[in-house]
Amino acid sequence: MYTSDTAKRRFEVLARQVFTRFKALLTEPAALQFAERHDNIEAIYKKLMERRDTADVTAVLKDLHRIVNAAIRTDTPGDDQAAGRTYDLSKINMEKLRDEFAKKVKRKATALKDIRDVVEARLAQMLGKNATRMDYQKRYEDIVADYNNDKNRVTIEETFRRLMELADSLDDEQNRHVREGLSEEELALFDLLKRDGLSRKDRERVKQASRDLLAAIQQRLGQLDRFWEKEQTKSDVEVFILDKVYADLPTPPFTAADKEAVAAHVYQHVWQQALRGDAARAT
Repeated sequence: MYTSDTAKRRFEVLARQVFTRFKALLTEPAALQFAERHDNIEAIYKKLMERRDTADVTAVLKDLHRIVNAAIRTDTPGDDQAAGRTYDLSKINMEKLRDEFAKKVKRKATALKDIRDVVEARLAQMLGKNATRMDYQKRYEDIVADYNNDKNRVTIEETFRRLMELADSLDDEQNRHVREGLSEEELALFDLLKRDGLSRKDRERVKQASRDLLAAIQQRLGQLDRFWEKEQTKSDVEVFILDKVYADLPTPPFTAADKEAVAAHVYQHVWQQALRGDAARAT
């Protein structure tokens, strides 16, 4: 049992660091003495993540809207958990949903927990694909911190409103790659490559660099077996990315120092995605 949301989030962050560092040290015999501790932490982490990892986000959202709609149809205490039909989420009047939550949902804390689970699952998924989205995680943490400070009726309703606004912005963020004309993987690289103040022409050049870089990296990694396990192959990939970034990013506006910093961020992203994919295949 965790004592607070803050403690739970802190444990998850620290646990992920343990997994990453332990995996990087697997070839070191001295690391084996910590294997039992690693396994204990992993067992707790998996238990905490169990619902998040298996949740069908769309289904949970539909259930939340069903709860609210059931409350609209009846004033009987407790009927806000009754079964009901589901809806096309794109056609739901979100403003009405917020209003009806405030007026008629009886067990507000239960419904609020549902929407928090939805937002957490979506954030975990989105951050896993693109680490530049940390601002959304910070917004969520601020909302939860305010909620934990005072869980009265007004605070719960205000928290619901803020979470729904955040969920709306997550919808918009998840569709951004379409507006940019990129795949989600290309968008993650584009967010690492781009900088403020780019002209329209340079912005398009950076987009194309993102497409070319992703294709080149995928081809190169396809030639290597678990590159992150050997210093030589890690260095090869790091140099490969640096050369590609130097060649593809326009000069100006990017300086040599800019390109070196960008390449380091891209390598970190590629390394993390590779470890994440390997962990997903192992489970």
